[in-house]
Amino acid sequence: MPYFTRLILFSFCLLVLVESRKPKKRRWTGQLETSKPSHLYKKNLDMTKIRNGKPQPLLRVDDHDFTMRPAFGGPAIPVGVDVQVESLDSISEVDMDFTMTLYLRHYWKDERLAFPSTSNKSMTFDGRLVKKIWVPDVFFVHSKRSFIHDTTTDNIMLRVFPDGQVLYSMRITVTAMCNMDFSHFPLDSQTCSLELESYAYTDEDLMLYWKNGDESLKTDEKISLSQFLIQKFHTTSRLAFYSSTGWYNRLYINFTLRRHIFFFLLQTYFPATLMVMLSWVSFWIDRRAVPARVSLGITTVLTMSTIITGVNASMPRVSYIKAVDIYLWVSFVFVFLSVLEYAAVNYLTTVQERKERKPQEKLPCTCGLPQPRAVLLDGSYSDGEVNDLGNYTPDNGDKPDRMMVQLTLASERSSPRRKSQRSSYVSMRIDTHAIDKYSRIIFPAAYILFNLIYWSIFS
Repeated sequence: MPYFTRLILFSFCLLVLVESRKPKKRRWTGQLETSKPSHLYKKNLDMTKIRNGKPQPLLRVDDHDFTMRPAFGGPAIPVGVDVQVESLDSISEVDMDFTMTLYLRHYWKDERLAFPSTSNKSMTFDGRLVKKIWVPDVFFVHSKRSFIHDTTTDNIMLRVFPDGQVLYSMRITVTAMCNMDFSHFPLDSQTCSLELESYAYTDEDLMLYWKNGDESLKTDEKISLSQFLIQKFHTTSRLAFYSSTGWYNRLYINFTLRRHIFFFLLQTYFPATLMVMLSWVSFWIDRRAVPARVSLGITTVLTMSTIITGVNASMPRVSYIKAVDIYLWVSFVFVFLSVLEYAAVNYLTTVQERKERKPQEKLPCTCGLPQPRAVLLDGSYSDGEVNDLGNYTPDNGDKPDRMMVQLTLASERSSPRRKSQRSSYVSMRIDTHAIDKYSRIIFPAAYILFNLIYWSIFS
């Protein structure tokens, strides 16, 4: 009996133990149950999550009137500026402007944007918050076109620190005016400036300044231009006065550009010099070769005109003389003078030939006289030759009029006027040849002297 009682008691205890090991079924309450997070993984607190009840925004934008500047009615708010130039896209001489892409950053303090933070970390926002708070109204003075890049979204960044410090950055491309002086073109240097200024706030409300002085302007080392060498970037600031509104702080980004001359040497100076040298070839061509010398002169003149037109087509229509104009027009004058030189040579040659034909037309007919004895053409005759004419009998048996020939030859030989005319003919022929000979020396010497003076002044 005791053994049987012990067996029943043992079975009951075993059954109770098995039932306690089975999972318990829980009744559905309509809510999902979540497991407690493990101590090995701590999830960061989501500050953007809206809690139950009235939501508490991170920045109390709706609690303040951001249409007014910070510390309205008090001293001027200081706004620091720094710029990083990304690229100089183009320089246009015709439009007198330049295009620049840059990162423009503003720094100021607005206590209305301060927020509590235990980690003292800043918060970064995109351009959507900019429309809800106050930002400086900086614009580019003398700008023609400008825009904020918007690919893939607006290139605007706003960073707010717990104490209310604000960093506002934008990526902008601006085309601004640059007053250029082309009096030394293409051996010139140009200084351009990009000017920044507040549009609405005078110096009593907003103090615009370079945040780190000259260090506030940074440039990319890879910036380069095809026609210019960038020599210097620097910053300045001054006050600008408007008679109707007052004084404003204005910041300047100044940069100096020096033009590369090699392109213009190949495209302008060398062709012009070669055309001038080509015009000198006519001095070595026979003066009787009229088509050759005239066509050469006209070709060089027209080529110089084409070069001058091509250079002026890519330049603004300024009212003063440029350095390249001086060189091209002096070269054009040299080419034109070479054409006039041949015109003078041809004219003197024509006058000489006319004067040589007049004495021959006045002589009596010497028909029947042998051609080798036509001594009137060169004047190299003697008395013996005159006497020999009397013994000449033509084929038809008629006697020549010896008296007429002797009187004619004697009168020419004894007349001092005829001798002076012959000497003048010979001297005129020498002078005509001398024009070409002197031009071969004078033209190159004068052009070389001009080049020495030109490059010493403008280089």
